[in-house]
Amino acid sequence: MTPLRQRMLEDMQVRNLSPHTQRAYVEHVARFARHFGRSPDALGPDQIRTYQVFLTNGKQLAPSSIVITVAALRFLYKVTLRKGWSFDEVAPVPKTPQTLPVVLSPEEVVQFLSCVASPKHRAILTTCYAAGLRITEAVRLTPPAIDSRRMVIRVEQGKGQKDRYVMLSPTLLEILRTWWRRERPTAWLFPGDRPGHPITSRSVDRACQHAHRRCHIRKPITPHSLRHAFAVHLLESGTDVRTIQLLLGHRSLATTARYLRIATTKVCSTSSPLDLLPRPVPSAPPLTTPQSC
Repeated sequence: MTPLRQRMLEDMQVRNLSPHTQRAYVEHVARFARHFGRSPDALGPDQIRTYQVFLTNGKQLAPSSIVITVAALRFLYKVTLRKGWSFDEVAPVPKTPQTLPVVLSPEEVVQFLSCVASPKHRAILTTCYAAGLRITEAVRLTPPAIDSRRMVIRVEQGKGQKDRYVMLSPTLLEILRTWWRRERPTAWLFPGDRPGHPITSRSVDRACQHAHRRCHIRKPITPHSLRHAFAVHLLESGTDVRTIQLLLGHRSLATTARYLRIATTKVCSTSSPLDLLPRPVPSAPPLTTPQSC
C-alpha cells in the first residue's frame, strides 16, 4: 500500500466514513491514477477535467456514476492533499436527471413474492416490502432485532450509520417465526453460506431476477422496488409523509415527498378538465357534405 493511499484511508477513517464508501473512493482514485499511469499527487486540474470528459464521452457513464468519481477525487485533493482549488470549477458535479421509480401494485407484489422459490429469499424480500428496508439492512437483521412485544424491528446502522425502528407487521412476524423454526438461525436472521456471515445482497439480487422472469411482470423489479412499493402503498392508504420519512430513514423530507408524484390517490383522484367540460367532446369530427354550386 502506497503512503498516499494509507493517508487517504486514515483521513476517511477519522471522519467515520462507511467501509463501503472507503472502498469506493479508493477504487475510483486508483482508476483515475491508472488512466494516466501516474500517482494522483502528480496530477492536477487539467487531468481531472480530461478524465471527466473521458468518463462522459468515452465510457458514456451515467451522471450518477460520475458523481461517485467526483466525490472521491474531491476528497483526495481537498482533504488528503489539501489543495486550495475551487473544486466547483476543477471537479464540477454533473447534473443528474430526476427520475421517478416504477412502482408495483399490491397485486403485483403478491404475484412477484409468490414466484420466489427459496423460503429464505422469500422471507427477506417480504421483509423489504413489509418494513420498507433496504436490502443491505434486511440481510443484516439479527433475531433480537425482531421485537414481538413492541411489534417493531430495530434496524441497526442503516444508511448514514443511523439506527431506527420500523413497524413489525403481524403477518410478517408469522413469516419470520416460520423461517426461524425451520432454520434456527443464531447470529444472523438470514445466514449466508459462509459460517458466521449473513447472506449477501448479491445472492438476494439473483433470486429476485429469477423470480422476475418467472412472474412475467413487465415492470422492472429489484429488491429496492419493494421499498418503493412500501412507501407508495402507505401514502395511498393515508399515511402522512413525515411518518413515511421516519420509517424509510430518509434524512430529507424532500426525498420522501417525491412519492407524492407517484401515489395514485394523489394524482388520479384529481379530475381532468376534460371531464368538467359542459358537453362531451365528440370522438370524431362531424361529417360535412360538400355544397353544390
